[in-house]
Amino acid sequence: MPAYNSIFNNDPSVAQGRLVGNFPLLPLRTKTRGPAYTLPPNNPPLPPSESPDPDSESYDILDEVIALFRANSFFRNFEIQGPADRLLMYGIWFVSDCLTKIKPTANVREATKDVTNLALDTNFAIPGDPAWPLNQMYEPPRDRQDSELLRQYMAQVRQELAQRLLARVYEDGGDGKPSKWWLSFTKRKFMGKGL
Repeated sequence: MPAYNSIFNNDPSVAQGRLVGNFPLLPLRTKTRGPAYTLPPNNPPLPPSESPDPDSESYDILDEVIALFRANSFFRNFEIQGPADRLLMYGIWFVSDCLTKIKPTANVREATKDVTNLALDTNFAIPGDPAWPLNQMYEPPRDRQDSELLRQYMAQVRQELAQRLLARVYEDGGDGKPSKWWLSFTKRKFMGKGL
């Protein structure tokens, strides 16, 4: 059975969207500052722990990352079918890193601090850097300007993804403990790789 690919590979707006190397800068539903085009908010508003329907104009690649994370974590191979798959892979690796920061005994406040520190860390690898996993599947940015744009976009993705993940992991909220169903994936590595 093959891994799940992104539905945004077939979206015509993705083909017209900006690519840095072969990494797409897709629109996001976010309030975090950055270079991404901002999608409209959910109408009617949804709780932070829920995603809009995939047919909605508010559905973005980060909703898809969270939806496909657990299923794709079981795969050691992944066939890239378009540029959106590269962002999906990065999102899955980042979610995996975030989950390793959440301790099973951590309350919402402690986990938010740890995951936010990871998301705000500006010292992360981008395609073309020696520390980047699977450099053979990603093209490096053309120049310094593209490199900075990609770094800003990835920082925006990291911050928004961290917020959405925390809303899912602490969805129950009542006892202040993280969801064991999410934390059970802390040892799983998508394609055997990590950031």
